[in-house]
Amino acid sequence: MSAPLIDLRSDTVTRPTPAMLEAMFRASVGDDVYEEDPTVQALEHEAAARFGLEAGLFCPSGTMTNQIAIKAHTEPLSEVVCEQTSHIYLWEVGGIAFHSGASVALLAGDRGRLTAAQVEAAIRPVNVHYPTTSLISLENTHNRGGGSCYELSEIEAIAEVARRHQIPLHLDGARIFNALVATGQPATEYGRLFDTISVCLSKGLGAPVGSVLLGSKAFIQKTKRIRKVMGGGMRQAGYLAAAGLYALEHNVSRLADDHRRARQLAATLAAQPYVDFVMPADTNLVILRLRDEMPAEKFLAHLESQGIKASSFGPQMIRFVTHLDVDDAMVARLEAALTAIPA
Repeated sequence: MSAPLIDLRSDTVTRPTPAMLEAMFRASVGDDVYEEDPTVQALEHEAAARFGLEAGLFCPSGTMTNQIAIKAHTEPLSEVVCEQTSHIYLWEVGGIAFHSGASVALLAGDRGRLTAAQVEAAIRPVNVHYPTTSLISLENTHNRGGGSCYELSEIEAIAEVARRHQIPLHLDGARIFNALVATGQPATEYGRLFDTISVCLSKGLGAPVGSVLLGSKAFIQKTKRIRKVMGGGMRQAGYLAAAGLYALEHNVSRLADDHRRARQLAATLAAQPYVDFVMPADTNLVILRLRDEMPAEKFLAHLESQGIKASSFGPQMIRFVTHLDVDDAMVARLEAALTAIPA
């Protein structure tokens, strides 16, 4: 019998556990567009309560929750301030321009993290030649930064800048629970500092699909129309929401195991002669650069021949992501494959 595939391309590849499937099967459902699905409502309430916010909106994806939030916060001829490698800019198909007709002010962060001084300097003065700064967006953890986390003090400083200038602050929290587990920060502090938060359920938390946009009751009511026009209105969505509820109840604290395995993998990679550098593994992402003598295609092909998948992440850059479906035995098998690659 062949060894099972080890898929480290992303934490989106996780599959529901038998217990999660059972919760989905038992879900009470209704028509969510009519606001009659009790399980969707329970998920939205639970997610909002965890962050100390008033309401939530269940959507099929994190791209949708981010783009809905941006659309609701902005208008044409306005501008979004974000880090230059942000998911909302790089990985959402130009959605800010397509959906919102807004410009983007791109800032170079430290592994994706901005400072309050950078943000304040990017806010446009009132001038007919400039777009109006209408939104500041942060990403925590930051994907391109190797799962880097913000210090709460820096977010507080950025939030103070945003409020002083009366600009909404949005969080792309696709992996926010990874950040909370890694840092010990309280989720309610994020609800205090951010106007809106996008929380993904289908990455490290292991749900098959879904994200929740969090904010005030008035804001979420406004976003329901935007979700509908984007095609995100779902009917008996409680079967999917039940997976999200299960994930919140059972799969948050275990993220620490993913982080431990990522640190172990990063240490092994750093010791290999064909590796140029490895980013700090603060959470569940391990990003490295291969030396030029080891072509990325050759490296990935060797791993695939061993039943292991990883992602190309730019020229000579590789990303591994630990998650619910990767155990200690799989990490050991990966380490053996890595040490067997000739320099």
